[in-house]
Amino acid sequence: MELEKLICTLYSVDRLEGCTDQEINKARDFYGALPKVIEDFWRAAGRTKKLNVCSDDWLFPSFYEKWGWNGQSKDLLLLCENQYVCEAAILQKDLYFPDPPVYTRMAADEGPWRLSSSAASAFLEAALLYESVWQFDHSAEEYFRLTDEELTIVQSKLTKRPAVLKNWMEMEITFYSNRPENLLVVMNLGDEYQVLYGGAAAESYAALLEVMEGLGEPV
Repeated sequence: MELEKLICTLYSVDRLEGCTDQEINKARDFYGALPKVIEDFWRAAGRTKKLNVCSDDWLFPSFYEKWGWNGQSKDLLLLCENQYVCEAAILQKDLYFPDPPVYTRMAADEGPWRLSSSAASAFLEAALLYESVWQFDHSAEEYFRLTDEELTIVQSKLTKRPAVLKNWMEMEITFYSNRPENLLVVMNLGDEYQVLYGGAAAESYAALLEVMEGLGEPV
């Protein structure tokens, strides 16, 4: 599973810990069905500690074990922004598909669901990339604003990853690297670009700093 490799590399995890059969079966009983790609993700990594202390909240079965199943939506919530501004879910009508689409919405006002990805597997990859930038031991520790010209320089010197996180807090988020263990996150806010970046190791972070030297201004 490529997601497992991504987690181990960017989150500096030696061994993944997955949800138990009992936890997954209880979730399946509640929702009526679970998409295979979500079940595989939970089974492989749903109890991995570093995924449970991200900037935002992955809603693994353990979340519902703690807070209770009663009153929960029948849409399968996957990820919630840490102040409950935005949430991502698989809608109830799609739970029987093996790799269904994922939708996001502004959670506080229960705004309309907007398509984030046509496949849950692609959403998981993009969201895991995005959440990893706050896990790095070596990082810029602040947002930077890039001009169009500066973004073009970055794009010419780094490799764009295929994953895209769409409609997360109304942003489109793309990802760039020049080492397997580093990441630069570009957030398109519509009227400007903001970036975060870091690396799991000092060497990989230094490789990004060489590219970013002199680019951007702190937000």
